[in-house]
Amino acid sequence: MRKLLLSALAFIACTPIVTAQDISQYDIAWTTQSRNSSESMPLGGGDIGCNVWVENNDLLFYIGRSGTYDENGSMLKLGRVRLQLSPNPFKSSFRQELKLKQGHIEIKGDNNTRIKLWVEVFQPVIHVEVSSDQKLRAKAIFESWRTEDRQLSVEERHQAWSYSNVPPDKLAVYTRKDTIRPQAHALVWYHQNRNGETVTDREAVQQHLGKVKHQLWNPMKDLVFGGELVAGSLKFTGTMDSVYVATRYRGWVYESVAPAQKINLEVVLHTAQGTPAQWQKGLQAAVARSAGSSVKWAKNEAWWAQYWDRSHIYINTDKQDPANDKGWEVGRNYNVFRYQLAGNAFGEWPTKFNGGLFTFDPDFVKGDYKNKATPDFRRWGGSIFTAQNQRLVYWPMLKSGDFSLMKPQFEFYRRALGNALLRTKTYWGHGGASFTEQLENSGLPGGHPYERLWGGRPLQPRSDSSSTRVLKNQKGEVMKFVDYGFLTNPWVMDHYDGQLEFAKMVLDYQQYSGADISPYLTFIEESVRFFDEHYQYWSKKLNGYPLDAHGKLILYPGTALETYKYATNATSTIAGLESVLNGLMELPGRYGTAAQRAYWKGLLDRLPQISTRELNGHTVIAPAQAWDGKVVNTEFPQLYPVFPYHMYGVGKPGLQLAQDTWHFGADSKSQYAIESWHPDPIYAADLGLTDEAQKLTIRKLGNAPFRFPTFWGPGLDWAPDHNWGGSGIIALQEMMLQTNGRKIYLMPAWPKDWNADVKLHAPYNTTIEASIKDGKVVSLKVTPEARRKDVVVSN
Repeated sequence: MRKLLLSALAFIACTPIVTAQDISQYDIAWTTQSRNSSESMPLGGGDIGCNVWVENNDLLFYIGRSGTYDENGSMLKLGRVRLQLSPNPFKSSFRQELKLKQGHIEIKGDNNTRIKLWVEVFQPVIHVEVSSDQKLRAKAIFESWRTEDRQLSVEERHQAWSYSNVPPDKLAVYTRKDTIRPQAHALVWYHQNRNGETVTDREAVQQHLGKVKHQLWNPMKDLVFGGELVAGSLKFTGTMDSVYVATRYRGWVYESVAPAQKINLEVVLHTAQGTPAQWQKGLQAAVARSAGSSVKWAKNEAWWAQYWDRSHIYINTDKQDPANDKGWEVGRNYNVFRYQLAGNAFGEWPTKFNGGLFTFDPDFVKGDYKNKATPDFRRWGGSIFTAQNQRLVYWPMLKSGDFSLMKPQFEFYRRALGNALLRTKTYWGHGGASFTEQLENSGLPGGHPYERLWGGRPLQPRSDSSSTRVLKNQKGEVMKFVDYGFLTNPWVMDHYDGQLEFAKMVLDYQQYSGADISPYLTFIEESVRFFDEHYQYWSKKLNGYPLDAHGKLILYPGTALETYKYATNATSTIAGLESVLNGLMELPGRYGTAAQRAYWKGLLDRLPQISTRELNGHTVIAPAQAWDGKVVNTEFPQLYPVFPYHMYGVGKPGLQLAQDTWHFGADSKSQYAIESWHPDPIYAADLGLTDEAQKLTIRKLGNAPFRFPTFWGPGLDWAPDHNWGGSGIIALQEMMLQTNGRKIYLMPAWPKDWNADVKLHAPYNTTIEASIKDGKVVSLKVTPEARRKDVVVSN
C-alpha cells in the first residue's frame, strides 16, 4: 500500500495546482437593510473591529479595539458612529457587501451612491468614504452612553467578571464617564482609568499580595484610550439625546456645510499609558499620520492579498448549486471566520474567545440581559482570559500559516510572567510560574475564581478560614492547611493546565515557522518548573517525602480540567508536561544550556504514566489515577492526549485505545457536545473517524443563528463565539492534514463527497497545496519539494 501511495504522489507531481476561484467567492452580500445591531457585519483590520449595519436608512457602526480595559477590567466599546445622508440614497436600491479579498465593506444605493468602509491594518484608523452622482448632505453623529458615572448592576457585573459575585451593597463598581470634547470639525474623546480603582490593585489586596503590590505589573494603571472623529467638511452643530435598544446615549452632531458628491470621515484611535496630556500628544501624532489614504489603501490591499494567499480550504465550489451544499457552507464559513480572526492581527492583547472585537447589543444575544446592560457587555467579560477557551482561537493559526497573528497570545504570558513568578514565591516559597485557568490580564487569578464569594470584604485579604484546604495524604489521612494560593471556585481550583497548552503552542509555532522563540523560553521553562516544585512541595507537606517510591511526582492536589477534582495524576496534566518537555528536548541546540536540558530530561523521567481503566467493557484512558468521584463539568480530559497533545492519532501507536476512549470512555453524556468550546469534531478527525468528523463538523461550522453566518453563539459563552468558530476550523484542518514527526498525512479523515482545493501549512516551514476530487488527490504541490517524500495520502 505504501508503494502505491508513493507512486500516486509521483504521478501527480507534475500536475499544476489550479484554483478556479479566489476568496471573493465567499463575499457576503445583503440586499435588505438590517433590523438592529445583531444583523451587523464585521469590519476588521490591525487591532480594530467594527460592527457595521444600515438600519432605517442610517449607517451605524460600533468601534471595538484591543486593550480598551477600564478600571474594572471591562472591555469597553469606544463608541458608535451614525451617518445619515440626504436625500435618502437607499430609497429604491440597497446592497451591503463584505468584500473579503480587500477586507472592506461596500454599501451601494441610488444614483451610484457608494459608501466604502475600511480599517487600516498598520495604523488604528477607520475610513468612511462616500461618493455619489448626486450631491448629498451628511449628518455624522458620534454616540456615547458613557456620559455619566454608572454603577454596574448585579447582571452587568458579568462584564467585569472578577466582580461578578460581589454584591453592590458590599462594593460599588462604576463604569466611569468618558471625556468628550467637540471641536469645529473634529471630536476628541477618551476614557482615563482611575488608578485608585483598578481591579489589579484590589485583587492584590484580596489575594494576600498587598505587601508585594508595588512589585506587580498593572496593565490598567495610567491607561487612557479613545480617539478623534475627523469630520472633514462637516461642522459641529450641537448635541442630541436618544435611546438605542435599551441604552440612553448622547450624540455629538456634525453636518454638511454644503452638499457634495464626496464626503470623507476618519476615526483615529489611540491607546497609551500616561497622562491625558501625553495621550493627547500621541493622538495628534496619529492624526497627522492618517493623511494619504490612497497610499494606505494600497498597503492594505497588499496585506490582505498576502493573507488570503497564505492559506485556504475551498469545498465543493464545483457544484452546480453550491449555496445549498453543506460542504460548500462549511468551506465558506471556515474562510469567513478566518477573516474575523484577522481583525486582531496586531492587537496588544489576544482575541477574546467570547465575542472578539465584534460584540453587539446584549438584548439580542441572551434574554437574561434584555433592557439590563449596555453595548459594553459580554458574559465572562472584562480582562479575564480563560485558557481552555482562548486556546481554540489560536491553535488553527499554525496550519493556516498565520504565525504573526499568534504574537498577542504569546505576549500575554510573557508580559505577565513576573507576576506569576512572584505569586508562586509569595504563597509557597518555591519556583515556577503559576498561571491559573481564569486569568486577569495582569497574570493574577480573577477575583471571582480566587474566592467564590468575596465574603463581603472585597477590599481586605481573604480570611484564613476561607483559605483553609482539606486534603488527604497517601495513607488516606485528612489534613488541613491554610493556603493563600488556593482558588476556592470549584471549577478552576488547582487548574494550571492552560499554561502547559500555550507552552506547547509556542513550541509548535517554532517547529512550524522556524521563528526565534527565545523571548518565550523562560515562560515555557518556568511553567513546567512550577508543576515539578509545586507537587514536590505538597507531597512533602502531606506525606513527608517529595516523590513516590519509584521516584515519580505525585500530582496532587490536582484536577483534570474543570471536570474531575481533587485528582491524583490527572491525564491532562501528564500529557501536557510530557508533550512540552519532549518539545523542549527537540528544540534546536541553540535553545537551552546543558544544565537546562539536563533538568528537562530529569523532569521528564519523574512524570507518572497516564492511567487507563475498564469502562463499558473496554480499556480506555482514565481522566486521572484517582479523583473524588464527582463529575463537575463537561470537558473530556481523557482525550487531551489526542488533542491538543497529539500523542495518539492517525499513524501513531495506541489508536484503538484512543478510539475506544472516544466511544466508551465518558462518564456523562454531557461530555459530548458541539456548542462553543466543545472539541468533539477535532477528536473524531484526529482519530481518523471520517463519517463522525464530517457530521460533527457540519454541525459546528454550519450557519450561525444570526444574520452573519459566522456569528455563532451564545452557546456556553457569548456571541459571536470565537472559540466555537476556532474549534470548527481546527477540526476541518485536522480532517485534511495531520502530522507525526516529519510525516504528513493528507486526507486522514476527509470524506469522498467533499471535493476540495486546499493550501495548508505543516511543520518545518512546509506548505501543502492540493486539489481533491472524488476522494483522490488530482494535483499536489509541496514546498519545499524535498518534503514531498514525507507526504502520505491516506486511503
